[in-house]
Amino acid sequence: MQAVVLAAGEGTRLRPLTEDKPKGMVEIDEEPILTHCFDQLVELGADELIVVVGYLKEKIIDHYGDEYRGVPISYTHQREQNGLAHALSCVEEHIEDDFMLILGDNVFAANLEDVVRRQQENRTDAAFLVEEVPWEEASRYGVCDTNAYGEITDVVEKPDDPPSNLVMTGFYTFSPAIFDACHQIQPSDRGEYELSDAVDLLIQNGRTIDAIGLEGWRIDVGYPEDRDEAEQRLQEAELPATAD
Repeated sequence: MQAVVLAAGEGTRLRPLTEDKPKGMVEIDEEPILTHCFDQLVELGADELIVVVGYLKEKIIDHYGDEYRGVPISYTHQREQNGLAHALSCVEEHIEDDFMLILGDNVFAANLEDVVRRQQENRTDAAFLVEEVPWEEASRYGVCDTNAYGEITDVVEKPDDPPSNLVMTGFYTFSPAIFDACHQIQPSDRGEYELSDAVDLLIQNGRTIDAIGLEGWRIDVGYPEDRDEAEQRLQEAELPATAD
């Protein structure tokens, strides 16, 4: 399965860490965030990494080159920061079949393999890793509603009044049907082409999208304190177990 990594963002909220590098190159536990993403995608069986770059793109391209751990890397340039759906549409010509998508500013220690497995069962058009967050934090994310079968029935991006506290994380699998949806949506009130709007269009068109509950943890590295928390968690995971 191919894997897409969205890594075009400038990371203004992460300054000063991103003054001279894109946010995907901010180091956590002595490795760039993107290295953590790439490692997980390779372990999930990715046979190609397709990276969407933008801000200071040469920092990423020069660091990783054309392969990572034997897996080929290709790059595509998002020239304007017009939202996640716009970034995803930049890779359409590279995609051959179902694919993984990870946001290049997220760090996971979670059950990503469950999402891939669900997609490979050929009964769904997309599968998302989702998690419950405190209600007061839900408005920061794409918020989901699900039915009794665990299928996503509604998605709304960063709502002022969230309908639930179940949110999309930064890991997904899709069929190529997502690209038509990305082309059909209109800019949101924020002036961006939202991935959640494209997903909602898939739902309206009768596509099946499954929600997989997060087991473990993930951190969306949006602020310097998020980077510190992710580093602490990764370091704690590396500590040897102690006897009782």
